[in-house]
Amino acid sequence: CWEVRKHNSSEWCHFIRSNPDCRLDGGFLDYLDGVFCVFPPRLLPLAVTLYALWLLYLFIILGVTAEKFFCPNLSAISTNLKLSHNVAVFSLTSRLHGVTFLAFGNGAPDVFSAVVAFSDPRTAGLAIGAIFGAGVFVTTVVAGGIALVKPFTAASRPFLRDVIFYMVAVFLTFVVLYLGSIRLGEALGYLGLYVFYVLTVVLCTWIHRRQRGDGLAPPGPWEPDMPTDVEEPEPTGINSGDYGEEYRPLLASRETSLRILTTALSPLDYRKWRRKPWYWRLFKAFKVPVEVLLLLTVPVVDPDKDDLNWKRPLNCLHILTSPLLCVFTLKSGAYGLYQIQGIFPVWGLVTLAASALALIIFITTSNEEPPKYHCVFAFLGFLASAMWINAAATELVNILRTLGVIFQLSNIVLGLTLLAWGNSIGGEGSAGPQGPPGRPWGPPAIPKVSLCPSTDTFSDLTMARQGYPRMAFSACFGGIIFNILVGVGLGCLLQMTQSSQPLVKLEPDSPLVWVLAGALGLSLVFSFVTVPAQCFQLGKAYGICLIAYYLVFLCVALLTEFRVIHFSTP
Repeated sequence: CWEVRKHNSSEWCHFIRSNPDCRLDGGFLDYLDGVFCVFPPRLLPLAVTLYALWLLYLFIILGVTAEKFFCPNLSAISTNLKLSHNVAVFSLTSRLHGVTFLAFGNGAPDVFSAVVAFSDPRTAGLAIGAIFGAGVFVTTVVAGGIALVKPFTAASRPFLRDVIFYMVAVFLTFVVLYLGSIRLGEALGYLGLYVFYVLTVVLCTWIHRRQRGDGLAPPGPWEPDMPTDVEEPEPTGINSGDYGEEYRPLLASRETSLRILTTALSPLDYRKWRRKPWYWRLFKAFKVPVEVLLLLTVPVVDPDKDDLNWKRPLNCLHILTSPLLCVFTLKSGAYGLYQIQGIFPVWGLVTLAASALALIIFITTSNEEPPKYHCVFAFLGFLASAMWINAAATELVNILRTLGVIFQLSNIVLGLTLLAWGNSIGGEGSAGPQGPPGRPWGPPAIPKVSLCPSTDTFSDLTMARQGYPRMAFSACFGGIIFNILVGVGLGCLLQMTQSSQPLVKLEPDSPLVWVLAGALGLSLVFSFVTVPAQCFQLGKAYGICLIAYYLVFLCVALLTEFRVIHFSTP
């Protein structure tokens, strides 16, 4: 499909529509057809600009969905499964939760993007570039930025464990790329290695606790409650905030269902809006449309609220909108539009059944008290938000492939730059320790850790500035293990299921993949050697070296992509 630009502009549309390699599998929009058939050749810069803006908005959709809908519902599910992140920091269940539910919530956009990219052999390079590129970016720029913002002493055993496992995962991926294919056993081996990593984390935590003689006792009332591998507690600070209690009325008043619905569908906090600067308001204005759609289609259960975030009219509406969202986003709406026996569409059947169920729930419940089965809405919200992420990831992969065809760029370079940066940089988030509004008296508020203290750059740097550099640094090396092992393993398994062949071809379309794999391996070896050499005391010199390393790597990668530097590939 790359050869389209070599033809005369009058032949672009015919070439795109007649070449099977130019067909985009999945997705709601045909971006290649749009740029080469809908837009005239002289308006190609305009089409590229619109695609770039839409690409940025897709990253916003991924971030908002994961942060405000996917992760809270995952937190509610883990609470109902007795794996709450409020369990003591030394509890084995907390460690198991941290490397399973926490990692899944953290890496959802990355894993979904990788799975979608691996589902098509033509875009597998995007997944490889994104996984390796995000690994280099997070372990150099993010980790180095944390050391620059807040010098600290890293936790030795968790750091060495995570780096060793990550190096093993990178080596396995390098071998698979060298062989040019991955078989069923190797794909299952990726998932098995992650299970082994989880068991290792649990076993190491148990041994460490036995050596300290801490037993099963939870931390004291003044100790921070954080799901981290701690060897000595980090200091906690008093979280400042507004006195939310002052805004509550003295006497509770009953609100009408219409009032509850309109309030629940508003994503704006007007007190917060007035305090924020203009650029925050501008960014929020861009997010409002997608937040309204998400509020309309994805229920959120909050175990930390007295009413569990029960909004009867909106939750009853979710009974209808969430299933419709699922059937219209699964296989790009193919299942939803399918007609049963050629007469009645699936979406019509779902609408009738969901409407009847929503009416029953509305009649049998009240606005003031959530029903006993309210936890079921967490599973519904988890499924609906996952479908949102999957749909956005599919569009993201398709538009990146289109940009690669337009600019004659390999999928590898698009993955290690745009896709890796978009998934790793992040935006406004609430990751990191959080607590109730600050109090001018009494003990400091015990922080509550979000389920998604992700490897996003802004989130981790904010976490470091708040006094938790160790937690942010651990996320750099621990969280991406989930992304590479589950992303590659699950993505290849799904492709095998679709093709009915126990083999996935992973033939690199550019020598850049070897530069990428080597750079990631070298950065891990650098940290594995230098961090213990500094007695795990990381300062600004370490951070500067990591950031400088990434800049050099990026220059070499781009020069390799544009054929300035030539490498002999295996």
